[in-house]
Amino acid sequence: MNPVKICNAVVVSLAIGGAAAMPASASSVGGMLQEGWQTFSTNVHDTWTSSDSVDLYIPAITWHNRWTYDDEHIRRYNERPWGAGGGISRYDANGNWNGLYLMAFKDSFNKWEPIGGYGWEKTWRPFSDDNIHFGAGYTAGVTARDNWHYIPIPVLLPLASIGYGPATFQMTYIPGTYNNGNVYFAWLRWQF
Repeated sequence: MNPVKICNAVVVSLAIGGAAAMPASASSVGGMLQEGWQTFSTNVHDTWTSSDSVDLYIPAITWHNRWTYDDEHIRRYNERPWGAGGGISRYDANGNWNGLYLMAFKDSFNKWEPIGGYGWEKTWRPFSDDNIHFGAGYTAGVTARDNWHYIPIPVLLPLASIGYGPATFQMTYIPGTYNNGNVYFAWLRWQF
C-alpha cells in the first residue's frame, strides 16, 4: 500500500474513532503525554499562584567544553556571563523545587541573552542538617540570542543543584556539536 494512503487512513481513523481506534501502545503513549502535560501545567500554575519565595539569580560561570572547541574559539568566547534575574519558587508536597524565572546575561559573544521559563528539580536532603540539599531535574523555557537575530528559541535542558539553606548553586549543560553548544552554564539562586 502507498505510504500516503496509509498516513491518510491513520488520520481518518483517529479523527473518527479517537483513542479507541489507536493500537494499545499508541493509546498508552498518548495517555502518558496527556498526563505529563497535565502535571507540568498544574506545577506551573501552582508555582505562579502559590509561590513560597522570591528568588534572585546571579549568573556565575559559562564554560565551553574544551574537548569540543578549538583554541581559536575558546580565546574569543566570553566565559563571564554578567547579568541578573529574578523569579518565584516553591517546594511542593514531595519536597521538590518548582520555579518560574527570567534572567539576562552576557552570552559567548558578549551580547545580552534573555531566558525565561519553568524549572523543576527532585530534591534530596540526605544529611541530618536539612539545610543541605541537592537537586536534579529540568528547565523548559524560551531564550533569544543576538547571533540568531533574537528570534525566540524554545529550550529544554537538564538542571542540577547543590545548596545550603536559601543559597543554591544551580547549573545546566547545553549540548551541541563541534565549536557550537557544549556549554556548562551555572548561576547562584538566592531565595528570600
